[in-house]
Amino acid sequence: MLSPIYAALILIWSTTPLAIQWSSGGVTALFGVTGRMLIGTLLCLVLLIISGDRLPLHRQALQAYAAAAIGLYGSMICVYWGAQFIPSGLVSVLFGLTPVFTALFATLQLQERSGPQQWFGMALGLAGLALLFHQSLSDQRIAADGVLVVLVAVILNALSMVMVKARNQGLSTLALTSGGLSLALPLYLMTWWLLDGNWPADIPTRTWGSILYLGIVGSVIGFMLFFHVLGRARANQVALITLITPLTALWIGHLFNGESLSPLSWLGTMTILSGLVIHQWHIIIRRSAPQPLASTRPED
Repeated sequence: MLSPIYAALILIWSTTPLAIQWSSGGVTALFGVTGRMLIGTLLCLVLLIISGDRLPLHRQALQAYAAAAIGLYGSMICVYWGAQFIPSGLVSVLFGLTPVFTALFATLQLQERSGPQQWFGMALGLAGLALLFHQSLSDQRIAADGVLVVLVAVILNALSMVMVKARNQGLSTLALTSGGLSLALPLYLMTWWLLDGNWPADIPTRTWGSILYLGIVGSVIGFMLFFHVLGRARANQVALITLITPLTALWIGHLFNGESLSPLSWLGTMTILSGLVIHQWHIIIRRSAPQPLASTRPED
């Protein structure tokens, strides 16, 4: 039963955008994300040793780790940069477009076809994104380049999701998470060294707490739950979680960070969410429909 796991992922993904912003308080975004990934990688390796699980290094496993690293490095580094310039709730709203790009990539790689309803939902979601871009040109709280970079993160995350789905054959969630983080961490360390390289003189308590939260909960627990669900559902069904997280993240950002959106931004947000509901409506109906009782007739 995946419902508790879905609930846990919604909670983690709803709090992650705000934690990302807080983890850059008094430090650079590169320091915050590199510290997060270092903590996550070390914890995964410790769990591998304790559990006795192994980290396969055959060709197909390495391909799955590389696919995961596209999201863990490429997507995450874009999120951290863009989150400096837009509200944390809006980050989650933009990630709500994940089903749109996931469906496109899944059609190309996994032959998961989309019908007219799904394409209409995609178009509506992109229309909402256009409203947010229009608003960003006149709203000093929302930078257009921040929106664009986070959108790149969404695309890379969707691509990573589909590639992992296509290449993961029998890897445990711990092994997949550990392998992906192990490939992403050297890239983070090199990027931090080349573009920053300075250890902060003073790191605020809230910043440390956010980095630890993201390293332990957001990275290790969140990624393991995500890969667990991804291995047991269609790629575009996994993206269904992003229907709920934008609303919860907006409220969390409003309550704990004093964030607010203009009426046009709210219109763009609700247009995106409406498009996502239409896009995923067939999945919502199928999940809510009563399941037939299993037959008690013995097998022939």
